Amino acid sequence: MTVNFFPWTVPWLAARVVVGSALACAALAQPPLASSSAAAADAAVQITMAQALDAAWGRSLEAAESTGRQRRAQAEQAVAGSWLAAAPALDLSQRAGMGSKSGGRETEVGVALPLWRPGQRQQNSQAAEAESAWAQAAEQAARWRLAAQLREQAARWRMAEVDASQAAQQRQMLDALSTDVDRRVKAGDLAPADALAARAELLAARAQDGEAEQAMLSQRAAWRLLTGLAALPMAEAFQAQEAVPDQHPEALLAEALVRRARQRVAQVQSQRAAPPELGLGLRQERPGMGQAPQNSLAVSLRLPFGSETHSRPQLAAALAEQDLALANQQRMREQLASELGLARSGLASVSAQAAAEAQRAALLRERATLINQSFQAGESALPELLRALGAAAQAEAAATRQQATLTLAQARVQQAFGRLP
Repeated sequence: MTVNFFPWTVPWLAARVVVGSALACAALAQPPLASSSAAAADAAVQITMAQALDAAWGRSLEAAESTGRQRRAQAEQAVAGSWLAAAPALDLSQRAGMGSKSGGRETEVGVALPLWRPGQRQQNSQAAEAESAWAQAAEQAARWRLAAQLREQAARWRMAEVDASQAAQQRQMLDALSTDVDRRVKAGDLAPADALAARAELLAARAQDGEAEQAMLSQRAAWRLLTGLAALPMAEAFQAQEAVPDQHPEALLAEALVRRARQRVAQVQSQRAAPPELGLGLRQERPGMGQAPQNSLAVSLRLPFGSETHSRPQLAAALAEQDLALANQQRMREQLASELGLARSGLASVSAQAAAEAQRAALLRERATLINQSFQAGESALPELLRALGAAAQAEAAATRQQATLTLAQARVQQAFGRLP
C-alpha cells in the first residue's frame, strides 16, 4: 500500500519543533504491522488450517459427491460378495387340457438362480475393490484442491488486514497532525492554506482507510462463505522436504484411476455372456377322472452363449477408458513436477524479496530517526522529515506485506508437495 504525504510549504518551518516532534514520535512509536490485528486474531483464536479444512469440507459439494462414490463402491462390493450373479426369478405356470372332459391340469412353481461363471465373481470383487480405492483417492485429491483454495483465501485475508492496518495508522497520524495544524492556524503561527491542505490530506486518508476496511471485510466474508468460520487460522509451519511424487494426492488418484480402468476391462471380458441359470421347480399333475395327483421335482440349467460381437462396444469403451487413464497418469506426473519446480523457485524469489524489504525498512527507520534528531536540533527542515517518515512508513508496509506473500509462497510449496494441513 502506498502512503501519501502532501508537500508542506515554507510556513511550516515556523512550527517545526512542536509539530515535527509530535509527528515523528507518533510515526516512530507505531508497532510493527506484523503484530497488528491479523496476528493478534491468530494468536487469540488458535484455529488451525486443518480445522478450517475440515469445516470447509463439510460444507463443500465435493463432500456430497465423495459420499455418493463411496456408497456406490460399497454397493458393488456387496454385489460381488453375493453368491448369486443376479437377483433370482420366480416362475409360475399352469396348463389345462382343452376339449377334454377328464379335467386334467398341470401346475408348476419354480425359481431361476443366476450363477457366476468361473472366475467372474472374483473379477467383480477385484473391480469393486478398485472402485473403492478410486473413491478414497478421489476424496483425498478433492480435499487437497480445497486446501489450495483455503491457503489462497487465507493469504488474501492476511494481506487485506495488513493494508487496512496501514491505512488506519496513516489516518490516525494525519488526524493528529490536522488537529495540531488547526490549533496553530488559530494561534496565527500558520497560514490558513496549510490547514486546508492538511484537511484535504486527512479526507483522502479517511477514504483510503474506508476502502481498505471494506476490502478486508470482503475477504473475511469470502473466507466465511468457504469455511463457515469467522476467524483466520494460524499460518502453517513450513517444513522443507524432498518431493515424493508417488505419494501426491493427484498422483495417487491417477494411479487408482488406472487400476480401476484395468479392472473394468477385465470385468467386461469376463462378462461377455449372460450368467447361467439354475432352475428348481415343483410340478403337480392332476389327470382328473378321480385319479390321484402326481408330484415331481424339476431341475434345469440354462447356459447362454457368449458373443464377441455383442460385447464389443462395452469392451471398446473400457479399453478407451484405460488408455485415457494411462495418458492422464503420465501427464499428471509431468504437471506435478512442473508445479513443484515453479513453487520452489517462487519461494526462493519471494524469500530474497522479503529479506531485501526488511533490510530496506530497517535502514529507512534508522534514517528517519536520525533526521528527526537533526530536525529537533534545528538542522533539518520539516518537509525533509516528513518525506523520511513517509518513506519509512511505505517501507514498513511493503516489508509486512512481503512477509504475508512469503507465507503464501511457503503454503504453495506445501501444496505442490501434496501435503494436506
